[in-house]
Amino acid sequence: MSLRPVNNGRVILAGAGPGDPELLTIKTVRYLGRADVVLTDRLVSQEILDEYVSPNAEVVHVGKQCRRGISTPQMTINELMVMYAKQGKLVVRLKGGDVSLFSNILDELQVLSENDIPYEIIPGVTAALGAAAYAGIPLTARDYSTGVRILTSYKSDIVSDEYWKELAKTDDTLVFYMSSETLGTVVEKLVGNGISESKLLAVVEQATTPMQHVHICNLYHYEEELGAINFISPSLVIIGKVVSLHKEYAWLKEGDSREYYFKPLESKSKYVSSK
Repeated sequence: MSLRPVNNGRVILAGAGPGDPELLTIKTVRYLGRADVVLTDRLVSQEILDEYVSPNAEVVHVGKQCRRGISTPQMTINELMVMYAKQGKLVVRLKGGDVSLFSNILDELQVLSENDIPYEIIPGVTAALGAAAYAGIPLTARDYSTGVRILTSYKSDIVSDEYWKELAKTDDTLVFYMSSETLGTVVEKLVGNGISESKLLAVVEQATTPMQHVHICNLYHYEEELGAINFISPSLVIIGKVVSLHKEYAWLKEGDSREYYFKPLESKSKYVSSK
């Protein structure tokens, strides 16, 4: 006899955008208002949870913090999605930014498929687009860039030496996620491979939020100008000629505070644990 319920629920994999709660999509708002359970990442504005989630919904914090602090194991998140869906509930798995960029969505899709649980994927405004727009840096500005490469270098061996050579020579804008802590290595690799001095580096801290700050320098002067800064998470790195446009087209007044907009994880959820 099968223990699987006849009527499974559904899981909605939805992007919450990069920070500004008004960048949430209408479709995600609609599902949050109907959800029985919301499994939310750390990088989701509290305003979204307060304003758009049904007061009858259970909100479960399943955030992660790269390389430090406490995090929810991906296996636990998978188990929670399956458990709630098999109870016949509508589950929204709410991720910061977009659901498909540098997230564990493949793990989640696999476990949902294996358990015959119906799902839907709703895109969100990813950090690259949010940070660039709110910093006045058009990523593919004509005569400045031929394209965009979305990358990560959160550990030293994730990009090969051959690819670093290509990245240093390309006219594409380079956008690095989850790389502020390894930024010194990123700069070293690009400078070591002769990247043009006409390409600047921008670090956008807490993009699209009231605490957004933009730090810009020439890559060849990185160490003396930005090397001592501990950038606040989340921070996005943009490298290319387009960064020079920030000075003329920045429109968002930077906040006075350097506090966290997305609070570091605390043990308020039984599902987070120390690494």
